[in-house]
Amino acid sequence: MTVFVKNIVMEKQIQWRGKRLNYQLEGQGQAVILLHGFLENYHLWDGLIKRLTPKFLVLAIDLPGFGKSEVYSENHSMNFMAEAVKGIMDHEKLPHALLMGHSMGGYVSLAFAKLFQDQTRGLVLFHSQAAADDEPGKENRNRTIEVVKKDHKNFISQFIPLLFAESNISVFQKEIAHFREESLKTSAAGVIAALAGMRDRDNNLALLSQLEVPVYFVVGKQDSRIPMGKIIPQLSLPKFSEVLFIDSVGHMGFVEAPEKIFPALQNFCERFA
Repeated sequence: MTVFVKNIVMEKQIQWRGKRLNYQLEGQGQAVILLHGFLENYHLWDGLIKRLTPKFLVLAIDLPGFGKSEVYSENHSMNFMAEAVKGIMDHEKLPHALLMGHSMGGYVSLAFAKLFQDQTRGLVLFHSQAAADDEPGKENRNRTIEVVKKDHKNFISQFIPLLFAESNISVFQKEIAHFREESLKTSAAGVIAALAGMRDRDNNLALLSQLEVPVYFVVGKQDSRIPMGKIIPQLSLPKFSEVLFIDSVGHMGFVEAPEKIFPALQNFCERFA
């Protein structure tokens, strides 16, 4: 089934399971869904949306607890967030889509592909990966939750610059300040729910090898959050995969190197969406 929707540009909200989900729908053509990462909102994707909307219907979502979407519980599991994505798709009558997720959004994309394989046209793991947290990782999530409970605004302020390659922190001071300002709008409850959901997420390495759709990895060589060495063993798992390695890029490639990354993502969508 092919669904084409033309010339839509609007922010929309729906009631899903008793609370508000916020998203933007824009463009025309086959559907591409953009899922932001931890402490972000859908405006993360503004630059890429402009590139994709001439050929695609782009659905950019505020995941539960972020942006204008409400907090649902103390633990937003990746499966739960994937079901929220499906709720919006059903509301908009979108039968399938290519999903693109940054960091935590990549975890949600994998959860969606596991739960709704027939509606998944492809995956982009943008500074993301398929393994679960190991025990030290889970312990670190728990420590972070306690820090957030005490002073979530200070946590956010300290956390944001660490997402960039060290050499880029001085270069992107303006962008870091803007990102920090946007992230500070996130409630402590939203931050904690996401941390708990990421801590408890499934190991989806087996899923990568089972998927029948293409998987595209975007890897920053200086990414301290998800190091290149963790992702490289996963590249051979999918039946069809491609990878873009970017030098002098940390965890925020859409800011650090959009001129290199966005054309590659557009090309992937044109071939597989």
